[in-house]
Amino acid sequence: MWRVALRDLQWRRRRFVIAVLATSLVFGMTLLMTGFSTSLHNEGRRIVAALGADAWLVAAGAPGPFTTSTPIPAGDADRVAGMPGVIRADPLVILHSTIRQPAVRDVNVIGARLGGLGTPPLASGRVVARTGEVVADTELGLRLGDRVELSGRQLQVVGLADQVTWFFGTPTLFLALQDAQAVAFDGQPLAMAILTQGVPRTAAPNLEVLSNQQARADLERPLVRGAQSIDFISALLWLVAAGIIGSIVYLSALERLREFAVLKATGASNRSLLVGLALQAVILSATAAVLAAGIARLLAPMFPFTVEVPPLAFPRLVVVAMLVGLAASAAGLQRAVSVQPALAFGGP
Repeated sequence: MWRVALRDLQWRRRRFVIAVLATSLVFGMTLLMTGFSTSLHNEGRRIVAALGADAWLVAAGAPGPFTTSTPIPAGDADRVAGMPGVIRADPLVILHSTIRQPAVRDVNVIGARLGGLGTPPLASGRVVARTGEVVADTELGLRLGDRVELSGRQLQVVGLADQVTWFFGTPTLFLALQDAQAVAFDGQPLAMAILTQGVPRTAAPNLEVLSNQQARADLERPLVRGAQSIDFISALLWLVAAGIIGSIVYLSALERLREFAVLKATGASNRSLLVGLALQAVILSATAAVLAAGIARLLAPMFPFTVEVPPLAFPRLVVVAMLVGLAASAAGLQRAVSVQPALAFGGP
């Protein structure tokens, strides 16, 4: 029966090719949606890890270092540095701003104490050594020696850092603490958080201690609705793919009713008919899934931020696609089973 199924696909190859192309595009978009969701989670993990903290201290009652609007005195870092369990403590300024490059671009800004915590690993160049210097995200396309204007301040690019974006790929600038305070607080000695090497073992007055996991949760919280929307779109795409596969298999079953009747009249079992149609659905789904991997890789660079499709997503897509194909072909399978052998000897 599998040979009959393959011959039928060969006979209807034009329809099969069109169905594969349409389904592969849908599966490709599903992979991209998975890449979007993965990127959002990876951004938070990377930026928190890049800052090198063991703990974060923010104003008491603040939701976290990335979304708080309550600054704290930067001098509190010296008090925190003397707490049990703390090896080092440094203030950190986090804000959102824009630069001209030459068009206006949104950027995240992090201001850290020179030589302290909050300096990311570099792809090239050196760390910020004085005011007026900046380490820029490679996503901005800047080069060493370029100058950037941030809120009227001229900064020279002395280093480049890779993969330090957050909030849907928004690139980051790393400044001296004084420059960031000038931009955010008009030069007042304030900070949004205090980073520590080592975890405080006692409570700090008017401050709340957060772990790296809590800092990531604070960063990802504003993205929850976006992530849910991505997951919802992915579910809709799976339904579209199931509809395409199901319609193709059902049409094939309708056109082959006389053939099924002849096969049943000559002794073919319902199981063999089901295997033949199911094989067509699996071949269509698997071929589309394999082609979708290439489509996703081709389209990913066209999006405005990094799309990180996890390696396991590709084999998982093939398996899930075949299961979806089998489920979608249920109507066609039921139609094939219900055909009467007498149809082989009747009129049209």
